[in-house]
Amino acid sequence: MANTIDTAFIKQFESDVHLAYQRMGSKLRNTVRTANATASVVRFQKIGAGVATTKSRNGNVTPMELAHTTVEATMSDFYAPEYIDKLDELKTNINERQAVAQSAAAALGRKTDELIYTAMDAGASGTQIHDTGSAIEIADILSLFETMGVADVPEDGQRYLAMHPKGYADLFAINQFASSDFVGEQNLPFAGGMTMKEFMGFKVFSTSAVTAGKNMAYHTSAVGLGINAEVSTEVNYVAEKASHLANSMMSMGAVAIDANGIYEVLDNNS
Repeated sequence: MANTIDTAFIKQFESDVHLAYQRMGSKLRNTVRTANATASVVRFQKIGAGVATTKSRNGNVTPMELAHTTVEATMSDFYAPEYIDKLDELKTNINERQAVAQSAAAALGRKTDELIYTAMDAGASGTQIHDTGSAIEIADILSLFETMGVADVPEDGQRYLAMHPKGYADLFAINQFASSDFVGEQNLPFAGGMTMKEFMGFKVFSTSAVTAGKNMAYHTSAVGLGINAEVSTEVNYVAEKASHLANSMMSMGAVAIDANGIYEVLDNNS
């Protein structure tokens, strides 16, 4: 009987962790390029831009000679363990397993975002948008749009602007951002689910994963997240502690693939 109960415990906890990680975990993960790995590093391929040329009648075509380069993300292992006392569960009016599962998922989600943001911060273009002297204004968003356009960053619905909550709040002082007269009611914030708004070709959203004063604009293909091991969970009974040890874990690493697709957007919230 004990073995059967323990098996049910594990399945329930594993399910709770995965649901929680998907629901309230990483905000940045689904906005960047991902690749699975079976080694300690993940290699992302980068192919340079080609140039079209003409040819004379009956002449030979000129190969583009596309430059192939690679960047590597080193995998790091992370754990989110917690003991669940066997008898304590009988004395509480909360679902301790579910609470622990959600906490573990949230911790791994924050770590995922930390890896991605750190990689973007380290590999961003040297061109910064705005400065730390004031809040972001419409002119700064226009400058960002122009800068990415000149850099030939695709305007394909995969441009993102991740804002610290303070910076995101400042955007509501921009009439063009806040008013439905400019963007339409369907693209206003708080329509449901994650707060993400389409504005000038960017998906703009708020996350505490971003350092205050240093927001990040990027294209999906410019940032890579290597996944050596997806979030998984083990639950083992530890007799010496009369508790179950619930341990959620993952192995991931992030890297900037193309600096031309990543820009720091500064404001005065630091």
